[in-house]
Amino acid sequence: QVQLVESGGGLVQPGGSLRLSCAASVNIASIYAMGWYRQVPGKQRELVAGIIITGRTNYTDSVKGRFTISRDNAKNTVYLQMNSLKPEDTAVYYCNGGYRLGGNVYWGQGTQVTVSS
Repeated sequence: QVQLVESGGGLVQPGGSLRLSCAASVNIASIYAMGWYRQVPGKQRELVAGIIITGRTNYTDSVKGRFTISRDNAKNTVYLQMNSLKPEDTAVYYCNGGYRLGGNVYWGQGTQVTVSS
């Protein structure tokens, strides 16, 4: 089983930056795809950013140019660098990963990000 633990959330002012970390219990080089999702009350959980083992990434339109997903295989950690944060970025952010298309998906416990003055 894959265990994922998010960290780095907190309170930040609009325009500020924050870096989220997702530490995996396995070698992330063996995980085909990893991503960051976010969810707010009353709204559907949405994909924020994803990365596959080849290094290709994708982002939801609302964060393009502001957020960057990356991996550090030596630390078995995936990061989400968030810049120019907006109040609408406020959400619980979840890390996930999967070994293959159509297979099981593993989720972290989530970390709260609040963007407010």
